[in-house]
Amino acid sequence: MNGRSNNAEPVVVVGAGVSGLTTAICLAEAGSPVQVWAAEPPAQTTSVVAGALWGPAFQESPTQTLAWMAISLREFQQLATVPDTGVRLAPVLVVGELANVDELPPQAYLIPELRRCAAAQVPAGFRQGFQATMPLIDMPRYLQYLVGRLAAAGGQIHIRRVESLADAAQSAPIVVNCTGLGARELAGDDTLEPLFGQHVVLSNPGLDQVFLELTEGADWTCVFPHPQRVVCGGIKVPGRWDRTPEPEVTERILQRCRAVEPRLADAEIIEIATGLRPGRPAVRVEVEPLGSARCVHNYGHGSNGVTLSWGCARQAAKLALASTASRE
Repeated sequence: MNGRSNNAEPVVVVGAGVSGLTTAICLAEAGSPVQVWAAEPPAQTTSVVAGALWGPAFQESPTQTLAWMAISLREFQQLATVPDTGVRLAPVLVVGELANVDELPPQAYLIPELRRCAAAQVPAGFRQGFQATMPLIDMPRYLQYLVGRLAAAGGQIHIRRVESLADAAQSAPIVVNCTGLGARELAGDDTLEPLFGQHVVLSNPGLDQVFLELTEGADWTCVFPHPQRVVCGGIKVPGRWDRTPEPEVTERILQRCRAVEPRLADAEIIEIATGLRPGRPAVRVEVEPLGSARCVHNYGHGSNGVTLSWGCARQAAKLALASTASRE
């Protein structure tokens, strides 16, 4: 960790999900005095209900997205060697539309140890598949790690509702907006839309391998095994704000996941988790004036918040630090 600079200007990061905490860490470890302001603590954010797997992201712009993916991959590979981060390198079986094309997209070539499956390794109902080794993140444990790492770097978290970014600018000359779907109001961004998701969390009967179906449909099958639980999904409903779990969706998820992994048949249901992903045509990481202050935006990651988290955080922190340097 770098020592704090006497000339570093204070920064307020708005939002305590994975994007906010990661960006705050990048800034604090670079020597900036950082406060995170959020209406909810990290354990109550949308991030905590994620699967969560580093994997291919297909948002605009492709070149920038690839760069963010690569940075995050390196960070997660390093974190997998550190105890108590909640990150491990897991075996993954990927089936679906990606597996049925002759020429893979550029994103696929970042995936470590990607290789085609033998036919016997592909579950019934799917024609082809790939195996790989990818970072899998146990989000409750990982968010705890991020909170501790931020505190060790001198950052602070304050639970307070932010009514406007201008309010945050009253306390710091640099504001970083990591509010996810909240940026629809705080930044006046009507291109953001909620992407409703629902997971069924089961006890883990001894699973280790991730299963992931890639599809353009609203429903897909995913199995993310963590030490004490398995996160099963999934579904995506654009435009839905209601987070109430749907029993029919729960049953569809259970049927699909148990079909590809029969050992889940007797697993205990721990909880039904829902969340609203921040959908946007392109991720927004850029700086703009905020009165006499400066605002750096880092939001709109859709379902790829974890995959892009370190790449976007590094860029957002660079923009914030550049804004600080330009004021000196």
